[in-house]
Amino acid sequence: MARNRQSAESVLRRRGYHRLLGLGLLAGICGGVPAVAYRFVLTWADRARVFLFSLADSPLRIVLLFLGLLLLGLIVGRLVKGEPLISGSGIPQVKAQVLGKLTPPWCRVLVKKFIGGALCILGGLALGREGPSIQLGAMAAQGLSGKLPCSQVERRYMVTCGACGALAAAFNAPLAGMMFGLEEIHKNFSAFALLPTLIAAIAADLISKAFFGTSAVLSLGLAEPVGYMGYLLFAATGVLMGLLGTLYNKTLLSLQRGYKKLPIPAWCRVLIPFLLAGVVGLLWPVLLGPGNNVIQALNAGEYILSATLLLLAGKFLFSLICFSSGAPGGIFFPMLVLGALAGSACGHVAILAFGLPASCMVDFVVLGMAGLFAGIVRAPITGIVLVLEMSGSLTQLAGIAICACLATLIANLLGSKPIYESLLENLLHDHAEPVSQGNDLFSYAIPLESVLAGKALKDIRLPGGSLVIAIVRGTESLIPHGDTVLEPGDLISIACSVQNADQLRHYLRHASAPRSDRSNGGGPSRHP
Repeated sequence: MARNRQSAESVLRRRGYHRLLGLGLLAGICGGVPAVAYRFVLTWADRARVFLFSLADSPLRIVLLFLGLLLLGLIVGRLVKGEPLISGSGIPQVKAQVLGKLTPPWCRVLVKKFIGGALCILGGLALGREGPSIQLGAMAAQGLSGKLPCSQVERRYMVTCGACGALAAAFNAPLAGMMFGLEEIHKNFSAFALLPTLIAAIAADLISKAFFGTSAVLSLGLAEPVGYMGYLLFAATGVLMGLLGTLYNKTLLSLQRGYKKLPIPAWCRVLIPFLLAGVVGLLWPVLLGPGNNVIQALNAGEYILSATLLLLAGKFLFSLICFSSGAPGGIFFPMLVLGALAGSACGHVAILAFGLPASCMVDFVVLGMAGLFAGIVRAPITGIVLVLEMSGSLTQLAGIAICACLATLIANLLGSKPIYESLLENLLHDHAEPVSQGNDLFSYAIPLESVLAGKALKDIRLPGGSLVIAIVRGTESLIPHGDTVLEPGDLISIACSVQNADQLRHYLRHASAPRSDRSNGGGPSRHP
């Protein structure tokens, strides 16, 4: 326990919080550079894909196209076979790394993920750049942390900051990058993580803006507020996005199980979406690629209701078939495209049936993006901030918040787990490592309903010999003693061994649960 105290205090006192800010800045820069390079390469790969598919205008060229796609699939499959941790989006891998469950070979993952992701976009797979960008940023930050005299705790923060910076660079959205790091990667709105992740995201965003300009990624002009009827329709859109998000999660996991049952080696599964992309490219090319062009077309009003629904169904199936194969690529942007399509369909109905002005269509596109993201990922704050930064307008902040919150609520009520949590469980089942030795540091703000509020430290039995080493109350820093009574709003720092980190997370989660949940689920008071 003395080693726990020494490790954590070295972060808080001897090295200082300002050191953590500096490490966050370095990690953000280090994470932003590969993300910007990846974004640049994927832009050219997408253009090359459009050009190559346009050449397939004769039987011979069609045969050559499929042979090329087969070759790309074989190369990507061999990359995945050589390094399985590059498959999928990369976000579950980063979450596992921050939790101390995985220690990936950062250089090998970074290089192979970069190449594999670019080849997938060149082949027309409906995958996004954002998840891979997050993994690239995290790997770069991990590599940097290995060159610096950092503690294990600081390395975890640097990985989180690298991931935040990469997402900010991918979307030109620094606030969304920070929020995603806290809400989804770090899983804790920690005071220690807040400023480092924000600094990292801003640094990476500035690098991105130097190459891609300062304009918003989508630059959608939202309409003026639409009154109470409009907000009721926004709420209905949120409910539908929650239902669609639940269907998305269940379909993705079912397809992954289906791929695993195929009597072929795992690395050969990526051949399926590459060959399917050839068929899709000949019959319905708009389904290929991440779908940036789809959102712009929706904003321009190019699709009627029937075409929008048909495109939604096609994009839904093709993107999930691509991702479930294990190809290196993400679902982040494709799910935003699906949300835009679903929101546009709701907008058509609202305009035709309820007389809303046609200018409100773009509002429903943005609402759908935020709502479906929240329903699938279960990170509503990130979804709200992300689409606001992408659209470049705060006009419909209230409507977007209503839609995202209701989508999250509906998905929770239907028992749908957040998709990255499900993917993380699958990843750890296949790639779990022995728990390493060492110490970890947690920050925990005491909520009003916590059973820890009003208790003296000597009466609290934290799991696994964990120890409260610091308390921040308002602007005052307190030295913990056995008689110190915790109050709502206190920010406590807890040192624990890596082996007991999961126990402590479970304990703190139940400490903040409603009393009915604690009585049914075994709260802290029952902990030995």
